[in-house]
Amino acid sequence: MIHSITLSKHLNPGDSLSEILFGLIMTLTFTTGAGLLVRESRDAVRDLLLATIGCNVAWGIIDAAFYVSGNLYERARMARVGEEIRQADGEDAAAAIVGEELDELVGMVVDPAERADLYRRMARHVRGSEPRPLGINRADLRGAVASFWLVFFASIPAAVPFLVFRDAWIALRVSNLILICLLFATGYLWARYTRLWPWLTGMAFLVGGVALVLVAVALGG
Repeated sequence: MIHSITLSKHLNPGDSLSEILFGLIMTLTFTTGAGLLVRESRDAVRDLLLATIGCNVAWGIIDAAFYVSGNLYERARMARVGEEIRQADGEDAAAAIVGEELDELVGMVVDPAERADLYRRMARHVRGSEPRPLGINRADLRGAVASFWLVFFASIPAAVPFLVFRDAWIALRVSNLILICLLFATGYLWARYTRLWPWLTGMAFLVGGVALVLVAVALGG
């Protein structure tokens, strides 16, 4: 199910899995900290779980806003670069600006001898084109909605044990176990889009995610 979610046309696989990872860590932080409340009051667990889902709704909204603002920032930054290219003194100066922006990426696929000509052609294209609008577009909103749902749905598996087990303490431990397993699954799937080893990456996500949760709980998060 997670794998199908990551194939959203609005977010690339890396961004999708990062959103899921964020939601899992947020939920695990809440449910791990619930242990003290369970010892004091078994009825507090369900209330805390509802608060956890509510928190993920809030963070989903925040993350969606970050997605939109990030896209706006990147377009505005590229607009600034485009303006610098248009105002450059000559074609060579304009090509140099293009090179500063793209050399790290282009250098991996284009020979040095070909790069100078490529940058000049790109600079000519920019200098001959009009600046693009910087407002929010539909792709931004669709990506924001996808970000929200990925963060929100990451908290749902944590609720399932409370529908199955009557003992709140057992339900809480099973909930934590499910979230830890999902941390591994997220890392495993993330690695499938790279050249990294899936099992090793899954373990790295699991250990790293639990470490972040423990730090957050220790700091009162």
